[in-house]
Amino acid sequence: MTTIQTTEPTDPALSKSGILEKFSYDDGIVRLFLLATLIWALVAFLVGIIIAIELAFPQANMGIPYITFGRLRPLHTNAAIFAFAGNTIFAGVYYSTQRLCKARMYSDLLSKLHFWGWQLIIVSAVVTLPLGITQSKEYAELEWPIDIAIAVVWLGFFGGNFLMTLIKRRERHLYVALWFYIATILTVAMLHVFNNLVIPIFGGTLIKSYPIYAGVQDAFMQWWYGHNAVAFFLTTPFLGLMYYFMPKAADRPVFSYKLSIIHFWSLVFIYIWAGPHHLHYTALPEWATTLGMIFSVMLWMPSWGGMINGLLTLRGVWHQVTTDPVLKFFVVAVTFYGMSTFEGPLLSIKSVNALSHYTDWTIAHVHAGTLGWNGFMAFGMMYYLLPRLFQTKLYSKKLAETHFYLATAGILLYVIPIYVAGLTQGLMWRAMTDQGQLMYPDFVESVTRSIPFYWMRVVGGSCYMVGALLCAYNYYKTWRSRPKVYDVPVHEAPALSKGYVDPPPPESRLKGVTDLGHKVDIWMQFKWHRKWERLPVRFTVWVLIAVGAASLFEIIPTFLIRSNVPTISTVTPYTPLELAGRDIYVSEGCYNCHSQMIRPLLAETIRYGEYSKPGEFVYDHPFQWGSRRIGPDLAREGGKQSHIWHVRHFQDPAQITPGSIMPAYPWFEKKELDFKSIPLRVKAMVFLGVPYTQDEQDNAEELARAQAKLIAGEIVEQNGPPGLEDKEVVALIAYLQRLGTDIYKTPEPEAETESTDEPAAGGGH
Repeated sequence: MTTIQTTEPTDPALSKSGILEKFSYDDGIVRLFLLATLIWALVAFLVGIIIAIELAFPQANMGIPYITFGRLRPLHTNAAIFAFAGNTIFAGVYYSTQRLCKARMYSDLLSKLHFWGWQLIIVSAVVTLPLGITQSKEYAELEWPIDIAIAVVWLGFFGGNFLMTLIKRRERHLYVALWFYIATILTVAMLHVFNNLVIPIFGGTLIKSYPIYAGVQDAFMQWWYGHNAVAFFLTTPFLGLMYYFMPKAADRPVFSYKLSIIHFWSLVFIYIWAGPHHLHYTALPEWATTLGMIFSVMLWMPSWGGMINGLLTLRGVWHQVTTDPVLKFFVVAVTFYGMSTFEGPLLSIKSVNALSHYTDWTIAHVHAGTLGWNGFMAFGMMYYLLPRLFQTKLYSKKLAETHFYLATAGILLYVIPIYVAGLTQGLMWRAMTDQGQLMYPDFVESVTRSIPFYWMRVVGGSCYMVGALLCAYNYYKTWRSRPKVYDVPVHEAPALSKGYVDPPPPESRLKGVTDLGHKVDIWMQFKWHRKWERLPVRFTVWVLIAVGAASLFEIIPTFLIRSNVPTISTVTPYTPLELAGRDIYVSEGCYNCHSQMIRPLLAETIRYGEYSKPGEFVYDHPFQWGSRRIGPDLAREGGKQSHIWHVRHFQDPAQITPGSIMPAYPWFEKKELDFKSIPLRVKAMVFLGVPYTQDEQDNAEELARAQAKLIAGEIVEQNGPPGLEDKEVVALIAYLQRLGTDIYKTPEPEAETESTDEPAAGGGH
């Protein structure tokens, strides 16, 4: 195997450039990001424990709207991904890039703007998400002003600073870790921008937007983003950190340079195709989900190539793993990476996905990857950096090892019960009697079976949290023992000389090689890829081409093939009041527990009704298909229950459905509906092509008030409370009573001659 050293030796040819330049590294910015990593880790874990308790004991929110499961769950995911993992990435990238490039970061100012800008973005998420200000798209919940800030900070401050550092570097060739950083910065920027193309609502204090995509296309774009956010935010940057910190901690060269090339390019090209496997058996065209499945299965090979490259780097030093807590964390992290990247392709197979989708199996899979792979890499890196950044010994190696064992136990106590819960749910949902009836017709039966496993998850999460608290104490005591003045070493290296010519491959590599293919392989390593490694702009362009081409091949057909979204003539836009109710549903995070997508599977159609059609969602900005069922699917909810049933259900769900873990929503009857904003909402929809009539546009508020008064009157007739005509509850009931009813309507006579193969007006985005 060809190896490459992780130390940064100066190229002998560089001495020809003459004068040595003096420079120092900016470790201050690394210390800031490392501190932020620890703080946000504790926040993410704490919120996770809170919502885990609320799932098992819904009364835990104490009737406070800002801390319900639906509002806190996106805060937990954003804190874990963008705050904890994000700051981990930035700390590792800033530390390793400077040393791999033999150059200080291009701009100290950009580094500081990046740090403070990112922390302000996270604080904005902490404020807005509990307030119900959300786009309701998983991992992309933040509203448009924050999205703009993310684009500026990520691409302008971070990306610009990183790329300019590469250009101004003093080390000729880019080490493998830098390749993964380049792919991360480019792809995350592309994913973020295209998935967050929205029409904002301007008016009053309302912070609201609607995506330009609708229904099927919105679902496709979301999971193109959602899956690849995991790929290029939680995978590729952490692989870069693995390639730098693991060999450094072990003081060994990375196992295989050639394998790292294969690993990188195959991962970058294949990963981007895999998103549609999240939408098996939905209204998405089958060709798209099949393509996603094929590439997901292919993804297993490069993923395990990276795992093998990481673990075999430790050849000859495995004895150190027993004594070094840093290596302990890294080994378990890479092991969890291998397990997760085996399970991911497995879950993408349609027959497996039919069982696992919407269950807690997916939750266990995600947390095994996040807590095991990302969490252990982050803490291993933290323990590696603490003595180097604070120029002192780690306060307690024993505490670090205790943290390791607590975290390992915590992960196992978390994921094993949730795997069992997920399998139990999937099997109960599809179980049939010999007579062809559902064995467990009441959805709540699977919920009550899951509660003991939910409590076990609380215990596991708490163990993981206690380990993080020990790390915080270790961090604090190490910081306290730092010197009063940091020693800032001054390094020397020559600037890169122009007119550089790659040397021929070492004769030792070609000597005795008679196979032509093997010779070509050696020459490719040294002439093709080695050339790209010293040309960062060209390398970046090729990464962009690889990712962009794969994305375009997948996305363009969805927007060009008109028959993908056939018209259903009876599907019409939501009334102004229903539109307002839908926005309340979104803001409360109801999509976190309820799906609106009945799959064409026998058990589901028996349980919920007619399977969902693409044409039903042409006016849904955003789509609400969901990814998890803690409660039943709502795609055919309309008309199943009376208005008063919904009122009582919001007041005390467990009273209506014994065993339900849905929290109560008493504020729906108290909070006044913002009728003034309804015309703005309708206007935004019209801009997106939704065919509201001129009367609906001009009189949106009056029409909404009239429908609200009608529903409130019917609630009184059903012995319900009076005075609800201006409360949020009537809008939400209006929306729920509309769900799934359009396909049962009788078509208008003039609509009978219309083609069912044409996209709906304004709906074929």
